[in-house]
Amino acid sequence: MSETPTNTLQYRVDGPEDAPVLVLGPSLGTTFHMWDRQVPELTRDRRVVRFDLPGHGGAPAQPFTSVAELGDRLLATLDVLGVQRFGYAGCSLGGAVGLDLALRAPHRVASLALVATAPRFGTADEFRQRGVVVRANGLEPMARAAPEQWFTPHFAANQPAIVDWAVQMVRTTDASCYVAACEALAVFDVRAALGSIGVPALVLVGSEDRVTGPAEARTLVAGIADAKLAVVPGASHLAPVEQPAAVTDLLLEHFSATGHDPSGTLAALPPVPPAAPVPAEPAAAPAAPEDGEEPPAGRPDPYDAGLGLRREVLGDAHVDRALADATAADFQELVTRYAWGEVWAREGLDRRTRSVVTLTALIAGGHREALADHTRAALRNGLSPAEIREIVLHTAVYCGLPAAETALGTVGRVIEEETTPPA
Repeated sequence: MSETPTNTLQYRVDGPEDAPVLVLGPSLGTTFHMWDRQVPELTRDRRVVRFDLPGHGGAPAQPFTSVAELGDRLLATLDVLGVQRFGYAGCSLGGAVGLDLALRAPHRVASLALVATAPRFGTADEFRQRGVVVRANGLEPMARAAPEQWFTPHFAANQPAIVDWAVQMVRTTDASCYVAACEALAVFDVRAALGSIGVPALVLVGSEDRVTGPAEARTLVAGIADAKLAVVPGASHLAPVEQPAAVTDLLLEHFSATGHDPSGTLAALPPVPPAAPVPAEPAAAPAAPEDGEEPPAGRPDPYDAGLGLRREVLGDAHVDRALADATAADFQELVTRYAWGEVWAREGLDRRTRSVVTLTALIAGGHREALADHTRAALRNGLSPAEIREIVLHTAVYCGLPAAETALGTVGRVIEEETTPPA
């Protein structure tokens, strides 16, 4: 197989060549084989295109920075195949891609099915924390947690082969692509835009889904004008795997009712490498205004951008606590606008490098509380525990042994807290 270009995705196509096209998107940590049990029925009168996320299922490890970028790669792939208009069904992260395409390319999406999907997935802190754990420990903690998150206890106990298959999918995923996907989901939020989706949508959720459950599904149905809710009994997050017949019937009913004419001809298909199927069954900121001074006309106030960046780096919980102190409101506004909106937002250094500089300065100044906060930030910004400890060792030479020894205790405690996988 020739190397997949960086702007396209690894894919597989099944079904009649002249049939309407249905695209199936996978969830984070899975491959396109999660849809194996739907394909025999769906391909009776549809051309089914399934794709792998970067670094999943043997696909090239080419991380993406946002759900929109992933959507652009999918559109580029469909362009190669000559597909202009299509139905789309996606699970979890795959569903987020569907939401993005319905908003940005509505002329190409004929109808939509959102499986185990949410307009916002948990909190940004949760996904960034997951990225920290993977950077420190690899994907084994995520693999061990997958059966409990993806399947009901009854299914997991009675289908050990499928559970083992699911665990192996996660284990064989590229860690950098998994972390990049977590970062993309951390900032994904289309709640305010749901009313702009004009294609018919099926919102499908497992009754036992504890990741993106019925509450998130109802938010989608309430926000999308032409949306219907289907709750699948006895299913958790990977409903297409756990309750394949029920999910297949719902998809057939939805896409038959919202059918479209095929457009474009699929190009010749390159071979797909073998993979395990399901077992049987901003710009540089200008200077800050003086205290109380309004930003000059025509110049954007850096406060909002600074607040967003501050939340990304330090986490919502930390920022919310800081902003809740009414006695320090002016100080917090100064920090947000100047430190984050003006300095951290500059393009001259990347976030990793700014974390290195910040940790060094805090160690030298003996600021232990701020050092703890920025150790967490450094882990989020991609520094490994080993690199952070190396920074402390290096500062011992230039900032003094006592300062480094004190810092080592703070840094060690935070690293242990942040990188220990959930029980």
